[in-house]
Amino acid sequence: MSADMDAPIRFPQPLRGGDVVAVVAPSSGVKPAMHERLDGALAALRRQGFIVREGRTLRQQVQGASGSAIERASELMDALLDPEIAAVIPPWGGELAIELLPHLDFERLRDAPPKWFSGFSDLSTIQVPLLLRAGWASLHGPNLMQLGDPALDPVSRRIFDVWTTTEREPLEQLSALGSVARRLDGGTEPVDIEGCLIGGCLDSVARLAGTPWADVRAWRESLGEGERPLWFFEVAELPPFELARTLHGLRQAGWFDEAAGVVFGRSAVPDAIASGGEFTQDHALQRALGDLPCPVLLDLDIGHVAPQWSLVQGALARLEWSDGRSVVSQTLA
Repeated sequence: MSADMDAPIRFPQPLRGGDVVAVVAPSSGVKPAMHERLDGALAALRRQGFIVREGRTLRQQVQGASGSAIERASELMDALLDPEIAAVIPPWGGELAIELLPHLDFERLRDAPPKWFSGFSDLSTIQVPLLLRAGWASLHGPNLMQLGDPALDPVSRRIFDVWTTTEREPLEQLSALGSVARRLDGGTEPVDIEGCLIGGCLDSVARLAGTPWADVRAWRESLGEGERPLWFFEVAELPPFELARTLHGLRQAGWFDEAAGVVFGRSAVPDAIASGGEFTQDHALQRALGDLPCPVLLDLDIGHVAPQWSLVQGALARLEWSDGRSVVSQTLA
């Protein structure tokens, strides 16, 4: 959507062999100790036939980021607007992507052809404003630094299909073998949710509530007739009480009004923290969202605990759950 919410959601062109992919670090860079792993990930891109262009700050890290906010924002804007570049793929997330938002020109991005901006974790902080302010669909899925692993699981490997698909028919992804999702209310009846995907890492995305970068109410009103948000989240570090406060805050900010559903990936918070006291993650979710009028599903293939689906911000999706197994179908048009 544009800054005044009058532009349609726009999807990037499929990637093809010979396309230029920019690898820049808008949040954390890559320290020398991890350069060998980075080189393996870049090699994975080249094996797909892509031409890799490294960003200036990619291989450095100072005070938790690859460079100053202005330096990182300038490099990201240059890559997003460069007509020779087909995709922008950071190495991973980090902590300080929020510093970039005042320095990104969403008006220019609104008028520019969209390209894939791909990854998860702190990158959600940029992806959601890209959708709400510029109308760009982006990809919440495995980070670049995972892609060089020869043991990358088949579910996470579907990211290459999302980048390159030319079909406008729904792109289907099944839950991984062994993954068992569940309903927050404990029910066993099948669930079928249809909506417009939006979300990401809850730790990061929730910080956008009340800012100019996340006018969710205006975006929701701009959706097509009968379309409603389908929120997806995953938790990286939030302990139960902070999780409850975060979700209560988003609910009071109106994020879940008229939602088609709210779904969560498996939490990356250690079990000892999540269940070591009388107030667990499930208690937090139940207290904050238990009475929502829409379905709430847990433990899906989203986020920091692999396997991981590749979900396109802004795509119309259908999520079907039955007997703990799930399938998501997305339409990239």
